[in-house]
Amino acid sequence: MRFQDISPFFKGRLPGQLVIQYANHCNGDCPQCGMRRSRSMERSRLDKEKVKRLIDDAGERGFQALSFTGGEPLLFLDDIIELIDHAAGAGIRYVRTGTNGFLFTGSERPDFEARINALAARIAATKLYTFWISIDSADPEEHERMRGLPGVIRGIEKALPIFHAHGIYPSVNLGINRNTGGRDARLYRPDLDPEEFRRLFRAAFRRFYGFVHDLGFTIVNACYPMSDEGDGQPDSTDDGGATAEGLAKVYGASSEDRVIRFTPQEKGRIFQALFETIPRYRHRLRIFSPRCSLYSLIKRYQKNEVPLYPCRGGHEFFFVESGQGRIHPCGYLPGVIAGLPDLRRRPSPSAKRPDCHLCEWECFRDPSEMMGPLAELCTSPLSLAVHLFRNPGFFRILLEDLRYYRACDFFNCRLPPDLDAMRRFAVRGEQS
Repeated sequence: MRFQDISPFFKGRLPGQLVIQYANHCNGDCPQCGMRRSRSMERSRLDKEKVKRLIDDAGERGFQALSFTGGEPLLFLDDIIELIDHAAGAGIRYVRTGTNGFLFTGSERPDFEARINALAARIAATKLYTFWISIDSADPEEHERMRGLPGVIRGIEKALPIFHAHGIYPSVNLGINRNTGGRDARLYRPDLDPEEFRRLFRAAFRRFYGFVHDLGFTIVNACYPMSDEGDGQPDSTDDGGATAEGLAKVYGASSEDRVIRFTPQEKGRIFQALFETIPRYRHRLRIFSPRCSLYSLIKRYQKNEVPLYPCRGGHEFFFVESGQGRIHPCGYLPGVIAGLPDLRRRPSPSAKRPDCHLCEWECFRDPSEMMGPLAELCTSPLSLAVHLFRNPGFFRILLEDLRYYRACDFFNCRLPPDLDAMRRFAVRGEQS
């Protein structure tokens, strides 16, 4: 652990994070995304040199995490590789990117292994910390239908051992949807009993975890559903000008399709199902989703309680959209912090305190929940003591998450899973 990794906590801040949408071009046809190839929209890409200057600025200000997203980032593979190297040179430790897997199609062709070896070697030559591959369903045919990428699951299965041989252990990234466990018409019924809904989603998550483990993945993450139903949950407003009744979704990774839209009641059941499922698999898979964050979301949607720690979007975490290169508090609020590549206008410690609870974008929500108590410990230990006294369940789960993250080597894609360390987290009867 380096001092620069923890020094922000002593100022009441969290280590800075940028999510950069390098381009909104995509060759997938996912119904759950507004950037799918069949959608008529203006396509854009950031100026690479301006992105480099932004990265330099972020590095000088001590930012420690940076994600390149899209669209489909690997449509611009050469640029992304160059920018990954630039970020590492700027001192940013946790650099991430991923793919919809289009490069893994055509696995029956004679040049497939050579192509994937070349790709894995290029990625291995960088200091990329996380490389994700998106999979939407435990049913290969359903996933390929949704993505519009026939044969991609077989290609991923063949590609994973090649990546492992190069010392890269990709993460699978699930965007939670009604087809997670395979298409089940019952999950589309508006009159489905809430407990049956939870049971079916729990079965879907179990099927998904088993499926990706059998494919050869060792790390798995879940993106929470980002539908906006005007849910009447604990509300707040922010300088971005949005309320719970209308997130702007500047990122574009959202859709009106039924496959991804959930009522507040359904969201609560989904988070509960995931919370209950994770312990059954975390001795076999490195599961990135923190249960402490899910615990807070369950209480929000089932008990109308505001989470203890607000999102740090617009304070230490920022989103850069590809259209005009503007820097936003996050991918879902329209407020503009600055124009690329200037980070000087980000709020100072004396500015308005974080108070946003408008969405569940896990990229910012999860680290806010997990690291918020550390900043509070360094700047307001009495407040932390009060939170601990009033919410012991959250802190018990948080400590368990931190121990588990350590056992998983903090999900470093350069390391194989330490199954001996992970086995300590197996629940009774789940050792096999």
